[in-house]
This record gives sequence, structure tokens and C-alpha cells, in this order.
Amino acid sequence: MSEVKRLNWINSMGISRLGASLTAREIRELVAAELSRVEQEIHLESVASVDAVTAISRHLQANGGKRLRPMLLLLVNRLFGETTDAAVRLGAVVEMIHAATLVHDDVIDEAETRRGKPSANVLWGNQICVLGGDWLYMQAFQMALRERNFAILDILISLTQMMVEGELIQLERIGRIHLTEADYMELVDRKTASLFSACARLGALVGGADDAQESLVADYAWNLGMAFQLVDDILDFTARESILGKPVGNDLREGKVTLPLIYALAEAAPAERELVATVLRDRSYDKVPLKRILEFMRRYDGIERARQRALAFTDKARSIIAGFPDSPYQRALYTVTDLIIERDH
Repeated sequence: MSEVKRLNWINSMGISRLGASLTAREIRELVAAELSRVEQEIHLESVASVDAVTAISRHLQANGGKRLRPMLLLLVNRLFGETTDAAVRLGAVVEMIHAATLVHDDVIDEAETRRGKPSANVLWGNQICVLGGDWLYMQAFQMALRERNFAILDILISLTQMMVEGELIQLERIGRIHLTEADYMELVDRKTASLFSACARLGALVGGADDAQESLVADYAWNLGMAFQLVDDILDFTARESILGKPVGNDLREGKVTLPLIYALAEAAPAERELVATVLRDRSYDKVPLKRILEFMRRYDGIERARQRALAFTDKARSIIAGFPDSPYQRALYTVTDLIIERDH
């Protein structure tokens, strides 16, 4: 779509779809040109002097993903005016930080697949991938440093500390069955919601928003991120492997007890808890098939209760973004909350 056609389409949509929800395609079209520039930035900035690091970066980029985080940053940026060059660069920055976390997560989790393809650690080995992830972090910060804006660096440094602390906390809790909802929420806050919130804050900051507006969109995105992770953890038990891109029930196999299971365990009999404990000890479903775990979770409405919790977060996100002036970008951010809940992968 040319820029002129895109602007005409956006202007007409402001009349024809006033107050209406947008489709996923329409949301993406709003910032398609900017996302293309983000991709170009990532491609350009992912070239390292060591071939293996470049190959890892290219592998992650080729695997794609929804680019939800840079899209969120760009949509928020457009709430406050025209897209800035800084927003495009920061869209690449947050995606590279996200990619670095994926590389490190796969090493820690000993993952074999990522989005249905071999994970980087399988292809290049753990040692190279750890260093490759480190390089991506540093390259992202070097890009951010070019903006010469301490507020941007403050957001990104705080974010990275939160995410690393989240990974350390998760490692401490691997294999533990006695986790509470509060334990789980703390982890989601650090590992997922903090990145969503930072994306919105950065988009608002370089878009000229005032402090109050920046805080509001950050809160909106934090709630969106919380819901996103809850849905992720529900899909880990309910999606088809061909769609999910990784084995179903993988979290529990890796020793992670997530919210659907926490809710079910709170109501479970000792014998049922022992089923989960066995999987956690063995790191496999050899003795206790996944089917039995799913039956026990459904018996106590663990999945449905987790879904209702996710809906509470999206309701909060919608209530925040509804307070902003109507525009295609405001409606897009409003509709994203539904897409988060309704996605299948």
C-alpha cells in the first residue's frame, strides 16, 4: 500500500469505522510502513564482526513472529502525532532486546524448537548462543544511546534489570509445586508485562506525550502484557502443537508451574497433586500422561479461571485506552486487547 493510499484509507476509516473494532490486518496496516522500516533497522543493525552472531540474529529475524512489541510502540507513538524516526529506531531496539531474551531463555530451558523450527541453541550450541544474546543486548543499547536521551536509557536499563531478575526468580522456582498466584504474577510482571509497558512508555516519550499520558499508556500496556502471558500459559495446555510451534504442555515439562495449574492445585486432592509432582520430578510425561494433567485441571476449572483473570487485565487496559481521544490508533490499541485474548498461538 502506497503512503498516499494508506493515508486515504486511514482517513476514510475514521468515518466508516467510527467506534468500531479493527481487524488484526487493519491494525497492522496502520503502521505497516513503519514496521517495514523497523525490519530494515533490525537487518542492518544485526550484522556483527563474528559470523555466528550475525547468523543467530538472521535466524531469529527469519522466524519472524508478530512483532507485537514494536507495533505497540509505534501505535502508541501515533496517539500523539506523526511517527518519529526515534520511534522506528526504538521499535528495532525493543525487538532486539526481546530476541536476546528468547535466545537466553531457550538456553536456560534447553528448548529444542522456537516457533516450530529448531531453536538457536540447537543449531549453534549454548555457549555461542549465550554470547550471541549478550551481543544483541549490547547492540540494542548502542542503538538507543544514539538518541542521546537519558530518559530512554533509564527506561531500557530498568527494563533489562527487571527481566534478568525475573529469569533468576524463575530459575529459583523451577520444579516447585507450592507456588501462589502472587508468586506467578510477580514473575509475569518482570518477564513480560515490564517489556510491554516499556514499549508504550518509549512510544509516548518520543511522541511528545506529557508525564501523565506516558504513565497512562504504560499502565495500559502493562495490563496488556499481563493478559498476553496468561493467554500464553493457557495455550501451552490447550493449543495444538502445529499451531503453537512448540510441544504442548512444555512449561510443566520444564518444571514451570503456571496460573492454570496453580488454581487447580489449590483445590486438588493429595493424589492429584502427586501427579503434578511426578511430572516436575521426571521432567517428562512418561509416568503421568499430559491427558491426566489436563483432566485434573479442567475438573477444578484451572484453565477457565486463568482465562477470567486474563480478561480482567484486558478490561483494565480497555478502560485506560478508552480515555484517550478517538482516532484509528486509539481504536487499534483498544482492539488489540481482544486479539490478545482470542489468539491461538
